[in-house]
Order: sequence, then C-alpha cells, then structure tokens
Amino acid sequence: MTTMRVYRPGDAFVAETGTGGGGRTFRSSPQTRIAAAFRSELKDCKRIVVKLGSAVITRDDECGLALGRLASIVEQVSQMHNEGKEILMVTSGAVAFGKQHLRHQIMMSMSMRQTLNQSASRLEQSGSSMVDPRACAAVGQSGLMSLYDNMFAQYGVIVSQVSHVCWVTKPDFYNEITRANLQSTMMELMRLKILPIVNANDAVAPPAEPDKDLSGVISVISVKDNDSLAARLAVEMHADLLLLLSDVDGIYTHPPGLDGSRLLHTFNPASDMPSIVFGEKSRVGQGGMESKVKSAAWCLERGTSVVICNGAAKNNILNIVQGKKVGTFFTSNMATAVPVDVQAMNARDGGRKLLALPASERADIVHTIANLLVERKAELLQANKQDIEAARRSGLASPSLARLVLSDSKLQSLSDGLHQIADSSHKNVGRVLKKTKISTGMVLQQETVPIGVLLVIFESRPDCLPQVAALAISSANGLLLKGGKEALHSNRFLHSLVQEALDKYKCKDAVALRNGFNLRRCNTLRDAKCDYPAACNAMETLLIHKNLVKNEFFDHLTDMMRAENVIIHAGPRLARMLKFGPSPARSLRLEYGALECAVEVVGSVDEAIDHVNTYGSSHTETIVTEDEEAAALFTKGVDSACVFHNASTRFADGFRFGLGAEVGISTSRIHARGPVGVEGLLTTKWVLRGSGNAVTDFNDYGLKYTHEAMPLDD
Repeated sequence: MTTMRVYRPGDAFVAETGTGGGGRTFRSSPQTRIAAAFRSELKDCKRIVVKLGSAVITRDDECGLALGRLASIVEQVSQMHNEGKEILMVTSGAVAFGKQHLRHQIMMSMSMRQTLNQSASRLEQSGSSMVDPRACAAVGQSGLMSLYDNMFAQYGVIVSQVSHVCWVTKPDFYNEITRANLQSTMMELMRLKILPIVNANDAVAPPAEPDKDLSGVISVISVKDNDSLAARLAVEMHADLLLLLSDVDGIYTHPPGLDGSRLLHTFNPASDMPSIVFGEKSRVGQGGMESKVKSAAWCLERGTSVVICNGAAKNNILNIVQGKKVGTFFTSNMATAVPVDVQAMNARDGGRKLLALPASERADIVHTIANLLVERKAELLQANKQDIEAARRSGLASPSLARLVLSDSKLQSLSDGLHQIADSSHKNVGRVLKKTKISTGMVLQQETVPIGVLLVIFESRPDCLPQVAALAISSANGLLLKGGKEALHSNRFLHSLVQEALDKYKCKDAVALRNGFNLRRCNTLRDAKCDYPAACNAMETLLIHKNLVKNEFFDHLTDMMRAENVIIHAGPRLARMLKFGPSPARSLRLEYGALECAVEVVGSVDEAIDHVNTYGSSHTETIVTEDEEAAALFTKGVDSACVFHNASTRFADGFRFGLGAEVGISTSRIHARGPVGVEGLLTTKWVLRGSGNAVTDFNDYGLKYTHEAMPLDD
C-alpha cells in the first residue's frame, strides 16, 4: 500500500573535473542540480554549509560571545562531521570577540581623572563606544579561530581557517584559476576530514560592489555580509544544504511580535516574497532577515536547499537534517510552497469573504465558472487529452479512464448544472429554518450558515472540481480540493477557471487545489506518530502490505522509527514473519499515547479494512498508497469519523480543518454522512432578538414562556 522513493540531493548535480592553477575544479551544472522538494529529503544531504549569524553567537550586551549557544552548535556540527557529512562553517563574531578585549584595554589606558569622573556603567559604555569595529575585527579573528580550535578539539574534530576578504571586490576573484584553487583547497580539506571555517575579514573589507555575472559561467551576488557569503560558498562548493542560523525561528509574514504575524514553515520565493513584510536589521552584524531571504532565494535557484532557523534552540541543526519541521524550509515546488494548514486558514478567510458578499454576487461567480467552461472548451479539452494519453500509457483501469474523459456534451451539461446551482444559491445561506416567539418582545430564529472549510478528495473525475467548487461558493464555504494525479492537467486548468471567477470579487483563496504534492513516503508516517505522540489523532497502529515487509521500504521505515526513538510492538502476523523482531503487541486495540505503536501485516486492502473496523476506535484512519482504486476501497469501507488518503492522521483537527478550534472529535454518525450536497454543507445558528429582557423577569415579574411557533418570512 505504500511506496518509497529515495532521493539523494547530493547526487542531483553533475561535477565536471578540470584543471586550473594546478588544482581541481568542481563546477556545478545549474541545469542538473535540483534542491530538495521536501524536508524528508534533507536527511540524505551529504555536504552542508552552516552559517552562524552575529546575533546567534553574540551576547545580548554585544560585548563578547554567547559561549553556551556556541558550544551547543559546535557539538551538533561535530556530531554530523563525525557521522561522515561534509561540513563547512561560515561564522561571524570576530568583532564581538575583539570588542571584549579592546574595551578593557581602552579603560585601562584612561587617565585617573577620566576614571574618577565616570560611573562604572558610563565607563563601560564609553569604553565600548570608543572601539572601532575594524580594529575589533583585527584583534578578534585570531582569538575566535583559537576558540573554535579548542572547542572542536573536544570532539576530535580538526578545523582550518579560510580567511576571506570580500571575494567580489577582489579582481582576482573573477579569475578561473583563483576560483579553482579555492574549490580545490576546500575539497582537499574535507577529504582529509578537516572542517573549514570561513569568516569575512572585516578588518580591511571594502564596500561591496554591484552584483555581476561571471561571463555567463554562473550568476553571482555581491558579498555584502555573511549571509551572501554563505550562499556564494554553498553554490561554489555544490552544497546540498545551507543552514542560516539566526536569532528568530524562521521567516514570519510580518516582524515577529506583531499581531497577526505567522511563522512560515515553508517558503517559495517565487510566490511568497511579495507577501512578506521585513523589519529592521539585526541588532548586530551587517544583514537582517531580508538579506537572509534574498541570499537563500539566490542559493535555492542554483540547486542548494536552504533552511533559516533559530540557532539558539536546542538541537535545531540536527533536527533539520533529520527532516523535522524546524525553521523555514525554502522550496521551488509550487505544490508544497503553502502548507495545508495555511491553505486551510486562507480558505477559511476566503469563505468569510464569500459570506460577506450578497447572494447575487456569489451566484455571479458560479455563473461565470459555467460560462468559462464553454468559452475555454478547446483549451480544457487539450489539457484533458494530455491526461488521457498519460493514463493510457500507465495502464489505468478502463472504469477510471472512462471517468477521466471530458467531452463537448459533458462540458455543456456541466455548465447547465452550474447555472442551476447559481440560480438557486439565494436559498442556501441565511435561510430561516425555524422561528419562535419566546415571550413578549423576544423572537428566536434558526438560520443556515456555512460550515467553514471543506476538504474534498476526488479521483479520476475532473468534472467533480467545478461541481464541488460551485456548491462551496454558493454556500459560502472555503474549499480544499485534492484531485488524483491522473487528472493533473485537467484539474489545474479547471482550477484556474474557478480562480478567474473568484478574482472578480477578490476571493481567490476560498478554493485551493493541492495537486501533485507527494505524501507517499515515510514522512507521512513520521508525522502521524512523532509530531505529537500524546494527541488523540496520533498513529497507534500501522498496517503494512505483506509485499513491503521484505523490501527496502521496510528498512527505511524501521530506520526512521529507530531514529525517532519509536518503540515498535509486532502484531501476531509480523512476529511470525520476523525471526528476530520487536516485542509482541499486547493488544491491537491499545492506544499508547507515546513514542510507541503496533505494526501488523495485512495481505490486501480488504484485510486492512476488516482490521480497522474490528480494532479501531472509529476516530481517524489513513491509507498511504499510489493505487487510487485501493484508496477508494479503503475510504469507502472504513467506518470512521475521518478517513484520509495520503495524509497524516494529525490533520484530524479543528484548526487544521479551518474551524478555528474544537471541543473534541466526534465518532458518531452526525452531522452529515454519505453524499453531501448543499444542505449537507450548511449548519445553523440561533439568533435571538429581544427588548431588554432578563432571565430574572420570568422569576420575579411573572413573565411566561409561550414558545409559540411563528410563520417563516417568504
């Protein structure tokens, strides 16, 4: 039921070997280098550049280094180095280290009169302010490297300083021989298991020059600070991953601390950059978050993965390399750029915008979609033809193939149906279902309102997309759509028509499509079990198809579980298949609520359904598979409140569904089950209009409840 694709970012580029100045040059091929599309792929990174920002290793008083934070970083880097990863460090801190030494020297050189006339605090401040940063850098660089040498030596790691004097401002930087020598030196150090540490020479660094292009070899950025220096180094050395350590958790939509500011766990520079509001620069150093983002985007474009994270948080470096959701992960994959929980929140906001529109304008949106289906018929059928041809090549079953096909008549019928939905949309939201006169001057009525956000997963039928979208729009609900990969081109085109219609009233976020995103990997299982093991929607039992037990997937699975400290309890069938396996499960009904789970083997989807319906709690189940028919059987046959396909069980949550919050997960058979039309997309609220009434009026003043049914307004 599960497939696993192993991706190694370190193998995703071609290294050309040549000569230059007697050294070897390793020049990347931008056309073949590909950055990781998913966090789970970061565990395969071989070469990593770690950049330590000034705010990470500098004390809050800006005079000296934060040795505790620095020690933690050194420990993590040493562990990766000793595990065989190739690490390069770009460090700040020379100015702070030198300032700590020079300010004492300045205070000692002051006259006795100066010393007596100033308080201790003023003396400290004057000593610091009189120190020139360039002089601090000159004094601090050797001391900083000596400190690194001693700290890394505790873990048996040898380091080497590669001093840097603003590469882009030196004429010989543009010389191929110089560049080749740089790469050759770095490669040789790493071959000898020596960790190179690069730091900009702030003592003599001139102003940065404008960005240039090295005669078409590779586009470069001017090294203005250590962020751009680290990005340049990562690209030159074909690094798989660049870690930019800052004093914040990652990229926020607005400066951290502002109301409404939200951390972005995933960031696509192409689509997300315009929505970011940057704050001031760092309290120390030359850069800021804007510098980091621009450097990271430049690096990502050239095939190196990037994560911006908080360097002070415990084990953040190791957690990122293990694929955990830490910091902001840069990706050019449009499907993963916006996490599903963020899409759900955006859809919720879009639904609220729809609710604020008059019914006539919601109807106009649906009418527009209906018209576009006919007007853009030729383009739509061409997109559908691409899907049909691909499906035939892949051997898609005949029933699924028949559902995939669009035609002139099908589109016309679809358009007619959408017009009917639009014409009756005024009857959906705000309809009074019940009206009661509570007492004199008090009327209570029950009205229809949207549920909030809908998540609809559909397979081969692309015509489902405009139908479901029309129902959601007419009922003022936000909508998340997940179509099958066999209808990729058709769904994308249909979604673009829906977006065009919604854009007329600035409600594009109300309907989102998640096509082509890949959750079919151990990352889904890791998230379901390890993200929050105590949660009621955490995975407690894992069922594996028998064919996967003795192939590489099972090895990847057990390795992942071991790395996450998950204790496995084998079900009876798995225990019989493994000679030396984990401890047996006491019960297949047990909910562990910790980093433990049962693992059992099944022979078919039907067996999996029987197992779930026998031992499950009717809470949440998910199937991870590329077989759409197997997924359809599972989602139809499992009798649980939430049934997912290729998604973590952790999505079973009111917030992630876009409902804001929840009081619990119901496993009963209400509110709506089975086919869901407009009526099933609505719930109700109670609206009471009084005249200054109080409950005590009925006790103290003799008012009586009448509960008289009243006629509904037309």
